[in-house]
Amino acid sequence: MKVLIAEDDSVSRLILLTKLKKMGHEVVATEDGEAAWNAFLLEGPQIIVTDWMMPKIDGPGLCRLIRSHAQERYAYVIFLTALAGKKYYLEGMEAGADDFLNKPVDMEELTARLRVAERILTLRTVVKQLEGLLPICSYCKKIRDDQNTWQPIERFISNRTEATFSHGACPSCIEKIVKPDMEAYRIAKLSKS
Repeated sequence: MKVLIAEDDSVSRLILLTKLKKMGHEVVATEDGEAAWNAFLLEGPQIIVTDWMMPKIDGPGLCRLIRSHAQERYAYVIFLTALAGKKYYLEGMEAGADDFLNKPVDMEELTARLRVAERILTLRTVVKQLEGLLPICSYCKKIRDDQNTWQPIERFISNRTEATFSHGACPSCIEKIVKPDMEAYRIAKLSKS
């Protein structure tokens, strides 16, 4: 996984960088919140390990920026901080963090938390793929929406996107459906005359 480290202490940053690389992660390390935000936008990491107190943008500020940024994939945020206590834990979670570890960091605990992050990110990917499956009628091609109502595919897509439709028929349908329908209509009209 691609991991972004946001840590202003150079020794802590180097320790984290070394450990995460040994674990097989692709790692981008930054020295402050602003650099971390820029790296996040450029690199698209799946996991962010961020210090709480940093220059320019602090950890909670970085987390709020990440959560406000529309993105296809979810980014898992882990706070590392010397600030202990329920108040900081709750503040971090309110900012959008997924996990919280106190400093000094126990590397075995961080390893376990990163494994949990990987499992959660994998599950989110599977859920996203499953959400992409649409319940569609194999006969009339209507789609069932969230309210369990069947509606034409055109209406379903138009209500959720900016797509517009122009109708036509593919060559196969012209031969199988349109021409026979036109011939049946012509014969019916002739028989009425």
